[in-house]
Amino acid sequence: MKLTIDRLSKTYSNGVRAIHNVSLTLENGMFGLLGPNGAGKSSLMRTIATLQEPDSGSISLDDINVLTDKSGLRKRLGYLPQEFGVYPRISALQMLDHVARLKGVGVAAERKDLVLGLLDKVNLYKERHRRLGTYSGGMKQRWGIAQALVGNPQLIIVDEPTAGLDPAERNRFYNLLSQLGEQTIVILSTHIVEDVSTLCSRFAIICHGEVLYSGEPEAAVAALEGKIYSRKIRQDEIASYRQQYPIISTQLKTGHLHIRIACDDDPGNGFIPAEPSLEDVYFTYIATKMDVNTL
Repeated sequence: MKLTIDRLSKTYSNGVRAIHNVSLTLENGMFGLLGPNGAGKSSLMRTIATLQEPDSGSISLDDINVLTDKSGLRKRLGYLPQEFGVYPRISALQMLDHVARLKGVGVAAERKDLVLGLLDKVNLYKERHRRLGTYSGGMKQRWGIAQALVGNPQLIIVDEPTAGLDPAERNRFYNLLSQLGEQTIVILSTHIVEDVSTLCSRFAIICHGEVLYSGEPEAAVAALEGKIYSRKIRQDEIASYRQQYPIISTQLKTGHLHIRIACDDDPGNGFIPAEPSLEDVYFTYIATKMDVNTL
């Protein structure tokens, strides 16, 4: 299975350029789409999911032209948007059964086996009779994955799935997504670097609708080896350091500001070498598109 996105662009009627000339090729496995809020991730996901039309470009899933054969894509698609509504007074079992009906699972016995199996897969079987309105955020997200899996989709899109989850729920979600990615194309849209470093064998960084980098996390980190330096400074020194050095990130610890920079040569002046991380890769690329004072 292969998803090919070729020179895709989308500008909204208010003039916001959400997607600009995006080209990506995805195969089975977890693919991370990493970028800040408002980077164009959700716009790209909605376009792939046939919820909006692009201005130009093409999308294909193997032999399916996604833009002209929307129903063909939807038969193979599982989609968990960033925000989705549920009927709070209906049980998880009833609601998932309803979704299965909508997706064409008409035989009652087959539908029952499917629904119970999916609820067990997402660790909600014991809570299947509880009303969805009583579920925690993590439980609702797991139910959302269950509904996305109805029909054995070959392409699964999950948009900001771990936002707002506590660490335990996030770990459960990681395990579930990892299992799904073994035989399916799973696109994980997120602004959380840890999501990508934990789950994804390939990823892309997107900002202002443009793909700034696409590749493997390990290779991206290795490319920064020997180029990341850090130093502790006073908070009132930050403006001066911004003028002198390419600061990619700042972090306040115990009253002191720790800054990280990316440069080819040792800058001296108290900076010490630091091990690069995927977070450094992310900040290095988006620093070229964003106001450095926000990093």
